[in-house]
Amino acid sequence: MSSAPTDTHKTFLADLARLVGPSHLLTDPAKTQRYRKGFRSGQGEALAVVFPGTLLELWRVLNACVDADKIILMQAANTGLTEGSTPNGNDYDREIVIISTLRLDKLHLLDKGEQVLAWPGTTLYSLEKALKPLGREPHSVIGSSCIGASVIGGICNNSGGSLVQRGPAYTEMSLFAQIDADGKLKLVNHLGIDLGSTPEQILSRLDDERISDSDVLHDGRHAHDHDYVTRVRDVDADTPARYNADPDRLFESSGCAGKLAVFAVRLDTFPAEKRQQVFYIGTNQPQVLTEIRRHILAEFQHLPVAGEYMHRDIYDIAEKYGKDTFLMIDKLGTDKMPFFFTMKGRTDAMLEKVSLFKPHFTDRFMQKLGHVFPAHLPERMKTWRDKYEHHLLLKMAGDGIEEAQRWLTEYFQQAEGGFLRLYAGGRQQGVPPSLCRRRRGNPLSGGACRRSRRYSGAGYRPAP
Repeated sequence: MSSAPTDTHKTFLADLARLVGPSHLLTDPAKTQRYRKGFRSGQGEALAVVFPGTLLELWRVLNACVDADKIILMQAANTGLTEGSTPNGNDYDREIVIISTLRLDKLHLLDKGEQVLAWPGTTLYSLEKALKPLGREPHSVIGSSCIGASVIGGICNNSGGSLVQRGPAYTEMSLFAQIDADGKLKLVNHLGIDLGSTPEQILSRLDDERISDSDVLHDGRHAHDHDYVTRVRDVDADTPARYNADPDRLFESSGCAGKLAVFAVRLDTFPAEKRQQVFYIGTNQPQVLTEIRRHILAEFQHLPVAGEYMHRDIYDIAEKYGKDTFLMIDKLGTDKMPFFFTMKGRTDAMLEKVSLFKPHFTDRFMQKLGHVFPAHLPERMKTWRDKYEHHLLLKMAGDGIEEAQRWLTEYFQQAEGGFLRLYAGGRQQGVPPSLCRRRRGNPLSGGACRRSRRYSGAGYRPAP
């Protein structure tokens, strides 16, 4: 299949340009490349990339694509690691249209911030920022927040692998489009909000944010995974607490993985914990981590907020190849990261046309530049890495901090390994600040974080 425009679909492209405006339609392969290439892998051809500016425009673009029998790829930040946001190869039987939702980035707080209505392009970072003054936080406070990942993208893929208390991203309340048995596009409003009866009425009211408290219904449908705590505590179950494509977590938009076009989701938010603490656990025996996992999940009164497992090899990889990203976040803050990743994508697309530059030039350049700076990890962490092969970063909150401190102290009197308490706010760095808590004064030796806000490592899956 060729993505070059022909007479047979020039009319279709003209229709798209009319719907969104010529400046919001890309067809030049050089300009569409960054949208056709995955964050980590995956790449293919596409007829066009479309940027609707309203939900009503999105609805009309979808209808045009369905009528023209095009393959539709919904894409937000294109930060996915499993090739779900881009074409994968060039052997499709029809032309592909990528619909980018980056312009659809509104959010609307409900019930004084206890719930949120997120649009297709709403990012985790913007939601976190909106909730912070209210003392609340979104379901997912994870590594991809700092690179512009979208809220709806997380719902569609049940994200949140390291989250123990809240589990996978999930909701039973959403607004989405699907193709019915007759091949027609149908808009389904299961938001639990009275917005009218026709697609035009529903989408226009959302575009204008004409939502009153009386329109919002509370009918018992869930806006997060209420059952996860029970499942994750059942450490002797025959099945894992969570796994990919778990049928119990597939509900309309939740876990749909691109099979629906999602216009909005309604989600719960959560009180932000004022006291948080990370315990950095090290051991050379995997069985020790198994015992820790089983005891904490089954016996602790307070579940961990999150857990991140990291092997010594991953530590080395992160230390070497993640230094440039760490320094950018630490010096510039997470709010600048989406912009830099956008610029990186554009630069990569431009340089790939120049034979002088090797593939992934920007990554190589930034990594080499990062090595010019002094070591960013404290010596105590390097000693910890040398001493232990297996590492677990365990984030506790509230009264769970003292509970974990007492039990870990007692446990490691007889078990092989040890643990450190980590704080944020000091000069030493290297610990994921999303896993650290703020503290005045000097941090304990063993590492601390400053402004770096996120960390991405191998996900700790609390499964039997």
